[in-house]
Amino acid sequence: MKKIIMVLSFVIGLGFTFVGCTDYLDSDYLFDERMSVEDVFSNKDYTNEWLARAYSFLGGNYLQDVCSKKNTPFNFADDMYFNDGGYKEWKSGQYDESGLPATNGAHQESQHVWQDAYRGIRQVSIFLNNINLNKAFNEKEIADFKGQAHFLRAYFYWIMLRLYGPIPIVPDEGIDYTKEYDEVAQPRNTYDECAEYINNELLQAAQNLPLQRAVQDITRPTKGAALALRAKVLLFAASPLYNGKAPADIAAEMVDKHGKHLLAEVYDESKWAKAAAAAKDVIDLNVYSLYVAHYKSTGDIAYPATVTPPRDDNFSDKSWPDGWKDIDPFESYRAIFNGTVLAYENPELIFTRGQNNSDENIATMVLHQLPRTEGKGYNSHGMTQKQCDAYYMADGTDCPGMNSMYADLPGYTGRYDNRERTAGFVGQEELANYPELGSLGVGVSKQYAKREPRFYASVAYNGSTWNFLNAEKDKDEVSNVPIFYYRGSNNGYKNTSYWLPTGIGIKKYVHPDDISNVAVTPYDRSRFQKKVDPAIRYAEILLIYAEALNELNGQYNIPSWDGSKTYAISRDVNEIKKGIQPVRIRSGVPDYGSDVYNDQDKFRLKLKRERQIELFAEGHRYFDLRRWMDAPTEEAAPVYGCNAYATKDMADIFQTPLSVASFPTVFTRKMWFWPINYTELKHNKELTQNPGWTYPE
Repeated sequence: MKKIIMVLSFVIGLGFTFVGCTDYLDSDYLFDERMSVEDVFSNKDYTNEWLARAYSFLGGNYLQDVCSKKNTPFNFADDMYFNDGGYKEWKSGQYDESGLPATNGAHQESQHVWQDAYRGIRQVSIFLNNINLNKAFNEKEIADFKGQAHFLRAYFYWIMLRLYGPIPIVPDEGIDYTKEYDEVAQPRNTYDECAEYINNELLQAAQNLPLQRAVQDITRPTKGAALALRAKVLLFAASPLYNGKAPADIAAEMVDKHGKHLLAEVYDESKWAKAAAAAKDVIDLNVYSLYVAHYKSTGDIAYPATVTPPRDDNFSDKSWPDGWKDIDPFESYRAIFNGTVLAYENPELIFTRGQNNSDENIATMVLHQLPRTEGKGYNSHGMTQKQCDAYYMADGTDCPGMNSMYADLPGYTGRYDNRERTAGFVGQEELANYPELGSLGVGVSKQYAKREPRFYASVAYNGSTWNFLNAEKDKDEVSNVPIFYYRGSNNGYKNTSYWLPTGIGIKKYVHPDDISNVAVTPYDRSRFQKKVDPAIRYAEILLIYAEALNELNGQYNIPSWDGSKTYAISRDVNEIKKGIQPVRIRSGVPDYGSDVYNDQDKFRLKLKRERQIELFAEGHRYFDLRRWMDAPTEEAAPVYGCNAYATKDMADIFQTPLSVASFPTVFTRKMWFWPINYTELKHNKELTQNPGWTYPE
């Protein structure tokens, strides 16, 4: 008897540009009819469309890594915010087992991630169980298809694992829905079981996937993508929350209905060695490198000369990749994110969803970052003082006053600077002394002068110049405008949500050309450079390698992913440098001293800060704070910013950090993991809820 399935329109809700599958996603190719498995998997086009739908789940609004504010708020932690009620509810824990209530169109429902991920898993599982039926593809093509499907299944599970913690692993052959309800109910697997399953899926994917893709297939995973995702998964499995060091009350409550503990009960240092080896597997492919731009000789205000790196005996006199002599650190970092560098041109990009064109994409985030009047954006995505302070000075030292507002809080020992913040503002006669501020930097606080290159690529500080090169003069639009956030200015305090309560904006992902028009529906993004989703990039793998090595006290012999060699993994300072130094060289930031490299605790603090800076606004911080178990300190600390209620005549007061009363913060036990929706708990009697959350009555 043929198994009958319902094949629906696979394009509705497709969330990203899938180059290479467009032939199977055209609107005139859709079908809606009852077909058998044999019908689908004996037809070349239907088979391609089946896999394309699996990708559509990964590109939807709820399974993204980098996103805007509505459906996936995990891009916002203690580093960035959006100025509306939804963020306040998010930061203060005002959400329930269904997610956040609807605020300004925002619907963060916990069920969507769960449902979309499992739908994707079901889609690829059916694909894997039936692809061999198709005789229209050759052996190499089928192997590639299988690799893609294993990668996707791993990614779906990974997204759920980092959000909900341990989840049920569905049998690969699927669930027999003809059985009684009680027979198909499944308990949650342990965290280690989930991580091991994903690990094995990715190993299978790596065996089948090619090392590189043609340009038209740039959003399909490669061998490197599978190995890179594996390194991420193993890093999390080694981290304190999941590796025997979870808070006692959380660990005690994370059990299934049979009393089985879902989080590891004993710390296992070898997990760090496995994560380091997994990162080295990617490094040793010799396929990826950090993207760098070389120095430009230009007088264009939108493409300024780079921040000149300080003298460093290790890096100053050497060319890339051993030094920064011949690169432009500012443009090297900025261009990765703002659309300057296309996906196929970027040697750093390991996996991407492409242009990420769902409703909640990077372009929408930029739309909310653009100033309201001159940029015609929403002027409502901002940066916290904590994140602003995290960026180094150009000489690699801390900025005066860094984290001074947290000096009395536990957990900040050694992480604040007790000097007074730099006073004064740049005058016209001083401007030549601060080339990093550009030719329009008059009136900028000297707190923002002489900072590292990534600061200027990421921070829209008070008085920074926005370019708007696509401005149209016949519409009274202007280019190259210093934007101030003083009360009374075009983008300062207002009785609306179109202002930044911290007085600090965000420039990451913003191209010099970008300008919008939010008065038009749908939003006008036609004058944006296309943004490529940086789901996994090489800088992250290098930082994983350095972090994992730092946590080791012993030596471990770990086989490579394919068993072709064995790594001797230990806390080797020279190997740690191979991870951290390329990131800092590309950024134009001096090397650490030997006191940092030789001290595990000191290096750990530096590594965490490096991730905070380098991976800002890429969907990492929320999850990093939890896996490190830093969330109770960092997420509960008050949000600070400039005194945005001050006018230009009160400029000194504006630059004095002030707690943002409208952003109350808290971290409770329920905030370690996202809740499992009541609907899912009712469907599966074996499911157990996460700590701090309730069961349906």
